[in-house]
This record gives sequence, structure tokens and C-alpha cells, in this order.
Amino acid sequence: MDGQELQKIAGDCTVDLPGADLEHRSGTGWEIYKVRGKVFMLMTEMPGRPVVILKADPDNAAALREQYADITPGYHMNKRHWITVEGGGTIDENLVKELVIDSYRLVVGGLPKSEQPVDPRTYGRHA
Repeated sequence: MDGQELQKIAGDCTVDLPGADLEHRSGTGWEIYKVRGKVFMLMTEMPGRPVVILKADPDNAAALREQYADITPGYHMNKRHWITVEGGGTIDENLVKELVIDSYRLVVGGLPKSEQPVDPRTYGRHA
């Protein structure tokens, strides 16, 4: 999949996430996705390459970077807690959706319980 398709799939995935909002920063080239004011996904272009930047559990982030050539440390973010996903041969639609939902769950899990729009331990998990 190419970078444009990657961004479309990731953006479409956020539509169904309870409490998720998109913030456009005019003139900056960044789309910022938040839940209750906390960022869980960013989209931008690294010189000519559309990318999606997502929060990830540090251990999982390291494993993802080892397993997928198209996943690198978070661009302009904490390299332990964020990953950058580029379009490429190692990424498919299911992985993109899984990574977006995992990022969302991580951020929701850090919110006070009273502000959590879903239970982060169970949301989006298949029974």
C-alpha cells in the first residue's frame, strides 16, 4: 500500500473511535487526532512520504520496528513510545487498523477513569 492509502485507512479507522477528534493545523501539514484532548495519532508528510505516527507500548514498538521495515521510531516524538508507519510492502490494512486502535487504547488508558469513553482493556479486542 502507498502512503496515501495508509493515511486514508488510518483516518477512516478513527471515525468509529468514541471521543476521537481531528484537529487540522492550518498551514502546517499536520493532522492531529485526539481523544479527550490527548494525542493518539498524527499524520503528516516526511519529505514527500505520507506517514502515520502512533503511540505504542515501548516493548511492542521495539518488536514492530524489528519485524516491519516500514515501521520506524516516532518522527518528532519520543522514540520509545511512538512509531512512524510508512506505506510499503510490509504493511497491510489489518495491521494499520490494529495499530490505530492500540494507540487509541493506550491513550484512553492514561486518562482518568471518569474521562475514559471506553474500557481500554477490552475495547476493540476480539473475543
